[in-house]
Amino acid sequence: MKPEQRVKPMHGFIPFLMLLVMFVTFTSCTQPVEKDTEIVYGPIEMTYPLPDVSGTIYFVSPDGDAASEGSTPEQPTTIEEAIARVVGGDAIVLRGGTYRTGDLMFNQGITIQAYRDEKPILNGTLVADSWDRIEDGLWATHWEYLFPAGPEDWWNRERNEEFTPLHRFNNDGVFVDGQFLQSAGSTDEVDEGTYFVDYENSKIYIGVNPEGKTIEITAFRKAIHRVLHPVHGKDPDDRGPVFRGITFTQYPDTMVHIGGGGLAIDQHGRDVVGTKFENCTFSNNFRIAMFALSDSLVMRNSNVYNTNAEGVYVVASNDVLLERNIFENNNIEQWTGFYPSSVKIFNQSHRAVVRENLVRNHAHSNGVWWDVGNLDGVFVNNHVENVAHSGFFHEISDRITVAGNVFKNCDQSIFVLNAANANIYNNTMINSRVNIRRDSRGDQLGTFGWHVTLGPGVEERDRHAFVNNLMIMTEENDSPMLMAGQHSRLCERLDTPHFSTFNNNVFVRYYDVEGDKPALLHWSPYPNEDCMQEFYTSGELNEFLPQFSSDCIYMDNYDGNIFVDMDHDDFRLTEEFQQINPADHIPADILEVLGLDTNQEPFIGAFAP
Repeated sequence: MKPEQRVKPMHGFIPFLMLLVMFVTFTSCTQPVEKDTEIVYGPIEMTYPLPDVSGTIYFVSPDGDAASEGSTPEQPTTIEEAIARVVGGDAIVLRGGTYRTGDLMFNQGITIQAYRDEKPILNGTLVADSWDRIEDGLWATHWEYLFPAGPEDWWNRERNEEFTPLHRFNNDGVFVDGQFLQSAGSTDEVDEGTYFVDYENSKIYIGVNPEGKTIEITAFRKAIHRVLHPVHGKDPDDRGPVFRGITFTQYPDTMVHIGGGGLAIDQHGRDVVGTKFENCTFSNNFRIAMFALSDSLVMRNSNVYNTNAEGVYVVASNDVLLERNIFENNNIEQWTGFYPSSVKIFNQSHRAVVRENLVRNHAHSNGVWWDVGNLDGVFVNNHVENVAHSGFFHEISDRITVAGNVFKNCDQSIFVLNAANANIYNNTMINSRVNIRRDSRGDQLGTFGWHVTLGPGVEERDRHAFVNNLMIMTEENDSPMLMAGQHSRLCERLDTPHFSTFNNNVFVRYYDVEGDKPALLHWSPYPNEDCMQEFYTSGELNEFLPQFSSDCIYMDNYDGNIFVDMDHDDFRLTEEFQQINPADHIPADILEVLGLDTNQEPFIGAFAP
């Protein structure tokens, strides 16, 4: 058993609110020296050459001429006309400016990209410039483009309407000088930050004086829909579109929709293969920014922020890669009783890789969520910060690798629920607990019917590995660092641990925990009435289960610097802390996804020395 170390607190530890030092612009972000190679998150400034395509290139602009052939940048056509003309292998090149358009449908494998270094923006609103003053603090305009909607049929109205009134589920959006307003339930509730829609009389009310301001209201449901049915006189091919350097903003529904829309048990993304997004921006959306049923989808160096239900929603799609993107501020309408996530990978998506992304500032949302029937996922080398729910969530799925990630100030860094074979290696968690849990869901079909049948059965939700991780709690957080839970009524039925391997981890608290100290671990199953035991040191777990925690280290009141420069998000370990190294062998498949040589010496946390 390892001795428990108790020393003085780290001097000058930075409080939670002061940790928000990494600023990422909405164009690009470079994270300082965290890896050997500089990581650039979000869109990269580019001057694009003309796309290398086999077909015709159409040039378009916001003020293009629909009668023009669009064969030169100087004589562009409209984007609507180009969309109607393109066939597989063609490209549409967008001149800079704002395209107030939407509901553009096509079914061909085409390229849509920016012209050189210009900034094309597809915007789902029109400017509302005619307002009547009704009374002090209330103005109204007539508006024909309305998008009434409601919650999903499984939403529990009785439980949630107090927190999420029904009008929040309507899809309209109102923007004042680019800032979205929240909806109100009546004109009596309208103030400077809200609006009300009178659907019966097609009127919109706001509480801010529109004089001298730009008021935009949603007018197009979607930006682009790559459909599976005939359109514009053409049958669909099976090639996914390519998007480069495009901004999509201010749409009420799904902004970019690739493939079908159903969630059937046998529906997969093979009808549209190879969709790609590079250096794109998705913002200010009231449902889903990008929905895709598309095998081999790639999203790289894109920025997805101010979204609502989901930022990116991938369904039944194999071999997906999300890399070096920014995912920020999902669930802007603060829905409750829903399941918001900035990224959701759903329904039998196999071999999805989420690598080197920045997932941050989700006050009302999960970060990245694998949900239902997924296999062989990889979540690696991501930076996840300030997520109020779970930074990473793996549910009713099997076989995933979670490695090399930094989680900072998340309610839960990692939540594994009713899943199996989660290999959790070499992560760094700061004020971000881990939750591994199983229950009896799946004994009967539930609210979502067949969904629960796609993952491991109730008796199969185990075999997780938790190795070489570094977990740190400050005095601001008295939560257990790790919880392995199940209901007491399952204690006899599920009497083996959640983990097959639990060892070589380092747990640190930055304060003196003599007296009523918080537990280090909440552990189930355990042979008592609650089926759960609190362990206060790693040694106590080892006494209960000798196969676990023999080489874990627990320290409180530590008196040294752990990181090279936590102020600037450099989470490499100091030379002093590297000496505290109980790390075990890192399997070859983990080293491969981390991008490390097979001869790499074992180490603790997310960064190799």
